[in-house]
Amino acid sequence: MSDPVLLSAFDAENAYLAFDGLWCSGQLSAADVARLPALGVNTVINLAPPHASKVLPGEAEQVTALGLNYVQIPVIWDAPEPDQFELFVGVMTAVGHKPVWLHCAKNMRASAFVYLYRLLIRGEDESLAVWPMSQVWTPNPTWQRWIGAVRHARGADPAQPEPR
Repeated sequence: MSDPVLLSAFDAENAYLAFDGLWCSGQLSAADVARLPALGVNTVINLAPPHASKVLPGEAEQVTALGLNYVQIPVIWDAPEPDQFELFVGVMTAVGHKPVWLHCAKNMRASAFVYLYRLLIRGEDESLAVWPMSQVWTPNPTWQRWIGAVRHARGADPAQPEPR
């Protein structure tokens, strides 16, 4: 499933298998949505608000018509909130070990969420957790503050890498 050729078939920008059972990307196309069941994806989580620049009209309906779960956690680009990460963690906990596709407009929001999930929930080393975010972007000051706030809220020193 981690085959880069497989992911290159997707129209979504910056598509990555972050770890077994969690993919992340930019906005999915209708063709991408149709490919999700073949990957075993059970749930799609969309972090982009409904008015995002690259919205797929009827995405929720297309996803649920395939028998998949659809969750939207609308994260405003210039105003992400730490509790939105907690909502994401709650969804990930609820789906258990069933495969998830997480996306936003360009995989900037999504890759930041993946970074924190890998670091704070899975307990991965900073050098591992930063991937694929490091391939997609370097968080701007707003997102650096958000990352620090989430780490602080979870009792992690925002200035120090997490111990493994």
